[in-house]
Amino acid sequence: MMKGSGVMHGKTHARGLRRAALLLALTLVGATMVTLTQPAIAVTPPRVGIACTTGVGGGATSPIFNLTTKTGYISLPDGNTAFMWGYSSGFDTFQHPGPVLCVNAGDTVTVILRNTLPEAASIVFPGQVNVLANGTSAQPEPAGAGGITSLTTTAAAGGGTVTYSFVAEHPGTFVYESGTNPEKQVRMGLFGALIVRPSAVPVGGAGGSAANEYANNRADSRFNPAEEFMVLLSEIDPYQHQAVENGTTFNMNNYHPRYWLINGRGYPDSIADNGASWLPTQPYGALAQVGAFDRAAATPDQPGIARYLNVGTEDYPFHPHGNNGLVISRDGRALEGPTGKDLSFEKFAINIGPGQTWDVIFKWYDAESYSPTNPVPVTVPDLANESIGVFYSGSPYLGTKTTLPPGIQSRNQCGEYYIISHNHALFQITSWGTNMTGPITYMRIDPPTPNSCG
Repeated sequence: MMKGSGVMHGKTHARGLRRAALLLALTLVGATMVTLTQPAIAVTPPRVGIACTTGVGGGATSPIFNLTTKTGYISLPDGNTAFMWGYSSGFDTFQHPGPVLCVNAGDTVTVILRNTLPEAASIVFPGQVNVLANGTSAQPEPAGAGGITSLTTTAAAGGGTVTYSFVAEHPGTFVYESGTNPEKQVRMGLFGALIVRPSAVPVGGAGGSAANEYANNRADSRFNPAEEFMVLLSEIDPYQHQAVENGTTFNMNNYHPRYWLINGRGYPDSIADNGASWLPTQPYGALAQVGAFDRAAATPDQPGIARYLNVGTEDYPFHPHGNNGLVISRDGRALEGPTGKDLSFEKFAINIGPGQTWDVIFKWYDAESYSPTNPVPVTVPDLANESIGVFYSGSPYLGTKTTLPPGIQSRNQCGEYYIISHNHALFQITSWGTNMTGPITYMRIDPPTPNSCG
């Protein structure tokens, strides 16, 4: 295991963060192959993990979401910025990606879209049925010669509105995105995640647990709600974005992504906290912070869950080091046979196709129980032959910190481990030629409690 520093906080200088984290990434991969208004991502967003936006008004089972199309800029790891479109929560400032909408199965969900863009825009909800637009069935909008201009009812340019509604029938992970000229509007950033939770504890679920501890309606989909993470993968062709910003045309035959992002950020910004101050338009981090799974706990320990979504045009083979995952749902449907037979399967690399979502539960435990009293059966190299990363604690053992050589700055907090997770299509972990950026993050494993972790 490679180990290292604690999580970056808002006071950390962005340039120092990038330099230190890029150095760490090179070490790990070599070893393993202006002030703006903070976007509203949650009333009190968690430091790491999924930051839900919940509905306002309408009652407990009828959440209402207000989304507004906005334009803005995001920061990229190579120092460039990209002009983007996006859905913002209510009338808040621009954010990328759109808010994470969290509802319960059975809810009647209302989404009111206000469009400020210079062209018509819309939202489609793949996986949802009987979607209404302004009270009637949402329908494609026709063009001449039998074509269509939109997959669904639009909000007119420059202030138009449309109200969508549907009943969220199935728990699972879903994408929402523009259905209007999607090869342009989705690429420009009109997308977000929709999470539908079970409405009740599944039959056979553990007594005393809550419905939000289950990914779907199966009792074996239970997870630790404190260890729930989003992996939303997307891409940018800067020439397309420049053309849209300048009001010129772009030939989609020339479309070629140069940036790939995770939760709207590229590494190393991806491991910064939700709502990091130097990323005012990119509110969602991608660090997974978990505790060591306790196989001997008196009360059964629960795994974490990663919700994978792909809004790009290519397959993204995401590759979390250090553990296999159990794929339990795809595209918002539990993997089971017609009689309820469990069809989940174990996977190391999660190969998410365009438009797909995967729900994967996982756990990390020290399989060999290594410790200073049960040392690893190898000779640890001397300092002259070591390359020490900024996250390293000075010890190979979970929960142990030791003195590092003079001049070495460690950001490790409590002897935690850091294990890299990244897109395994290596040409996609770049930012227009700046390698070891893009869709990369870490899983941070904290020592068993009690511990001194922050």
